[in-house]
Amino acid sequence: MSKLTLTHILTVISIAIVIPMGLFSRHYTGFAQEWIHNNAGDIFYQIFWCLFVFLFIPNKLTVNRIPIFVFFFGCVIEFTQAWHTPFLDLIRGNILGRLLLGTAFNWNEFPTYALGSFIGWLWLRLILITINLVKSAKQS
Repeated sequence: MSKLTLTHILTVISIAIVIPMGLFSRHYTGFAQEWIHNNAGDIFYQIFWCLFVFLFIPNKLTVNRIPIFVFFFGCVIEFTQAWHTPFLDLIRGNILGRLLLGTAFNWNEFPTYALGSFIGWLWLRLILITINLVKSAKQS
């Protein structure tokens, strides 16, 4: 088993922040409540997948590729929501399946997937910047 690196620790902490934010965004009350209910979950979903993939491929080269892959993956998942086969409906029959696959196709979600992937890219860059700052502080 490989050792736990600062990259892994920061990524796991980030995932631990993003998951509750995404889940609780449906229960938010306040300014822009409707927009948050309809869009924030999609944004956090994309950020989560960026972080999750980075957890297993944590290097500088993948930081620019992961959000693109995650965006296209999210779009494919969105298109599957237009199909309601017995198998897909069985998966969507529980909360985890609904969270992972969604239930209804909506063109309006593509911009939020793009925004979430962009924020995910920024988040991955922030993790790398933090690691570089820690490394440079240790060398000083």
